[in-house]
Amino acid sequence: MENKEYIASGILELYVYGLLSEAENIEIANKAKNDPELQAEIIAIEQSIVALSSSFSPFNSIGNYEKIKNSLGFKKESEVIELEPRRSLSPYIGWAAAVLLLVGIGYQYTQLNVATNQVVNAEAEKEKIEKELNALTLENKAIESSLAVIRDTNNTVVALGGQAVAPESFAKIYWNKETQKVYVDASGLPEPPKGMVYQVWSLKLNPLTPTSIGLLDNFVANNQRIFAVEATPDAEAFGITLEPAGGSLSPTMEQLYTLGKV
Repeated sequence: MENKEYIASGILELYVYGLLSEAENIEIANKAKNDPELQAEIIAIEQSIVALSSSFSPFNSIGNYEKIKNSLGFKKESEVIELEPRRSLSPYIGWAAAVLLLVGIGYQYTQLNVATNQVVNAEAEKEKIEKELNALTLENKAIESSLAVIRDTNNTVVALGGQAVAPESFAKIYWNKETQKVYVDASGLPEPPKGMVYQVWSLKLNPLTPTSIGLLDNFVANNQRIFAVEATPDAEAFGITLEPAGGSLSPTMEQLYTLGKV
C-alpha cells in the first residue's frame, strides 16, 4: 500500500488517538521510524489535535478571574478554616481493652492466690488432724494398757496412803506376783516441783530394806498417771518418796509421800 492510501485510510489518526491494538501500534511506529513522510503526517495530526483543543478553551485574563472570584463572594485573603479532626474511638477502645485485660489478670491472680492459700490451709489442717489422730491413738493405747492393768485379776492391789509430808496423797500398786511386773497408779500424787521426781521403793520390813524399782518420769505428760516400773520378786510393802531429778540411792524419809503394806 502506498503512503497516500495508507494516510487516507485514517489509521494514523487512530494511532495518535491510541485506539489501535499493541501490535498495530508497534507496526506503525516501525514504519514511521523509516518513513519521513509518515512521521511528518503523524506530527501534523498531533498538532491539529492540540490546536483543536485550544480553540475550545476560553482565555480568561487575570482581571476576569478576579471579577469572577469577587462575584462569588471570595475575599482577597481567603480565610483558612481549620477543621477539627474527628476523634477516633480506636485509642479509647485500646485503653479500655488494656484495662479489662489487667482487671482480668488481677482477678485470675487473686483467684490463684485464694486457691493456693486454700490448698496450703487444707494441707496444714490435714497435718494437724493427722497429729491429733496419732495423739489420740497413743492415748487410747495408754488407756487400754491402763485398763488392762486394773482389770487383771492376777494383780495384787496395794493401797498406799498419804504420809506426814503430804497426808492428802495416795497411790496404788498393781503387782503380779507370778510375772513380778509392777505398775503404779500415781493419780493421787501432786505434780512434782521442777527438778524433783517421784521414786518407787520395794520394802522388806524386818529389817527395813528399801530397794528402788524405778522413777515416775514424764509425770505431767502421762495423762493416765499409770507407770510401769521394774519387776520385783518379793516385797512386803511399797513406798513413794520425792527425790532430786535422777533419783537417790536411799529414800529420803522426810519426803515419804505414800506407804502401804502388801
